Amino acid sequence: MKKYRVAVVGATGVVGKEIITILEDRKFPVSELVPLASERSAGAEVVFHGDSVEVLALGPDSFKGVDIALFSAGGSVSAEYCPIAAKSGAVCIDNTSHFRMDPTVPLVVPEVNADAIKQHKGIIANPNCSTAQLVVALKPIYDAAGIERIVISTYQSVSGAGTAGLDELESQTRANLRGVDAPPEKFSHHIAFNLIPQIDSFLENGYTKEEIKMVNEIKKILGDDKIRVTATAVRVPVFVSHSESVNIQTKKPITAEKVRELLEAAPGVQVLDNPAEGVYPTPRNVAGEDDVFVGRIRKDISQENGIEFWCVGDNLRKGAALNAVQIAEAWCDQNTTKPQ
Repeated sequence: MKKYRVAVVGATGVVGKEIITILEDRKFPVSELVPLASERSAGAEVVFHGDSVEVLALGPDSFKGVDIALFSAGGSVSAEYCPIAAKSGAVCIDNTSHFRMDPTVPLVVPEVNADAIKQHKGIIANPNCSTAQLVVALKPIYDAAGIERIVISTYQSVSGAGTAGLDELESQTRANLRGVDAPPEKFSHHIAFNLIPQIDSFLENGYTKEEIKMVNEIKKILGDDKIRVTATAVRVPVFVSHSESVNIQTKKPITAEKVRELLEAAPGVQVLDNPAEGVYPTPRNVAGEDDVFVGRIRKDISQENGIEFWCVGDNLRKGAALNAVQIAEAWCDQNTTKPQ
């Protein structure tokens, strides 16, 4: 089996660490791991297959001899270094939003549109965490009945905001339980024992950037600009896993039973759907899992051709690190480009 020299940019961050874990768990054919981070984190160590590997400072010469570069260090870093890495011969898989809507860059969820990888010109984009898990569940319904409209409400964990988000929820929770106030720093309002109907900044149309990301990315991944999509993104006091309430209007009639059957057969999906027995996915029981979990599948009683379901996924895995590694696996399988 051919092995690849793999760089992880942002190796000391929450998603970077998860990428390294998943590369190991899935036995990705790595000949050498090259962990990269800022000057501040250089010299730290990560563990890969039981060995300590030193984190190197990211720079223009970091990608010589690298076959695959997995980026999770922020949009400005990707904007500067993805073109450098691609010019050096690496295939770049970018977990930031910077290249997602670039028409020359494929936006990929392998269970949905793996063939789009063949169009890459050195850079492949990984979608928003909420988008990635949702399109895995949407795809079989889209193929069977078409989709006219999607209404989404997301309930997103603090890990989507990185280490700072995790730390703030923990510190505020501890402070609140002691009767002490801990002012928000990472989030716009207190996150402990609260909900914040804002993720990212607001746009002139009243939507947040996070919500518009979902609207645009769903259309691009499914390859259908005519789908009408609206979203409300809410930050919730959960450490890991994003949940979504999803309402779909299909083009053709489809029963809830047929949707359940399609999802049970879909790759990367597990159906947990027996409400009478309290069986449905929750963030707590989905954390650490690779699949997207769907429950509460039912007919929408308010409209024709309406279907509703509840969708939960580990945002650090399928929503970020796992999907990036799956893209790399699909690229290797397709052998679309010979590594230099």
